[in-house]
Amino acid sequence: MRKLTYAESGVDIHLENKSIDAMKAVLTGTRKGFGAPLTQIGHYAGLLDMGSFALAMTTDGVGSKVLIANAIQKWDTVGIDCIGMNVNDLYAIGAEPIAFVDYLAVEKVDPERAAQIAIGLQRGAELSNMTIVGGETASLPEIIHGFDLAGTAIGVVDKDKVVTGERVQVGDTLVGVPSDGLHSNGYTLARRIIAESKYTYFDPMPGGKNTIGEELLTPTRIYHEIVELVRKCEVHGLAHITGSGLLKLRRITPLGFEITDPLEPQPIFRLLQELGNVDDAEMYRTFNMGMGFVVVVPESEAKETCRIMGPGSKVIGSIVKEGIKAGSLNF
Repeated sequence: MRKLTYAESGVDIHLENKSIDAMKAVLTGTRKGFGAPLTQIGHYAGLLDMGSFALAMTTDGVGSKVLIANAIQKWDTVGIDCIGMNVNDLYAIGAEPIAFVDYLAVEKVDPERAAQIAIGLQRGAELSNMTIVGGETASLPEIIHGFDLAGTAIGVVDKDKVVTGERVQVGDTLVGVPSDGLHSNGYTLARRIIAESKYTYFDPMPGGKNTIGEELLTPTRIYHEIVELVRKCEVHGLAHITGSGLLKLRRITPLGFEITDPLEPQPIFRLLQELGNVDDAEMYRTFNMGMGFVVVVPESEAKETCRIMGPGSKVIGSIVKEGIKAGSLNF
């Protein structure tokens, strides 16, 4: 049985990174004075200097997860994903979300679908204590097949509370925080695996109560606990684990990560791995594998960090000099 990979399914992470680098090389102009940038392009969120505080901005979308929503005609959770993918990047620099705008591009206007999408957007806004202040709906039949949902979030953070990873040092503790499933990443590979398997989205999840489609639509967890965490604990680094999996850790420090006690992935990950004959390294490069967020703190703050971040959060390893290692896997 051949091994399926993310790149073979149509998403080449390394090529994406090269594309981002190519754009960053051109986007060098910056504003001067009030509102000047505080961070370079490439961190989880951009920061603008507002004097006594910083304004943080992110933009992201749901991605090909919307194709599964279309397949099973269930759209009431993808709005949570849209907001989650944005606000989790704000949390990753210590910012608190305050406002959001959405962008819904459709092949054909469908009021019922739009109303279901709005249910998820409203729920995501509630979970992140944020207001949806506006948005845009565009009918683009020559470009869009079905629909695409994206958005932009803004947040605020005191400049002395910004978490950039600069304070991370060898010996710091890694705390892993559980995900709720695939969140909104790796779906090009996940869909390919199901399409080539004996299963459909309407089949029961083996050993579970939901169908496979419903399991794949489990919405992205919104890590609102981070707001309390950065207020009460000394936090050296924050990583939102999305597309490219553990490679996302490289965004916060050039130092290394040694994961000795990883979180247990949910059954959906094991099902996909078995059906697609996907090796362990590819799984951890593509999916969050049950861990949607990583917090880097001094060892003395680990216990309180686990308490604040909630059930399932635990110490998974520590900061080392170089590399990313999870058990026998090296990245």
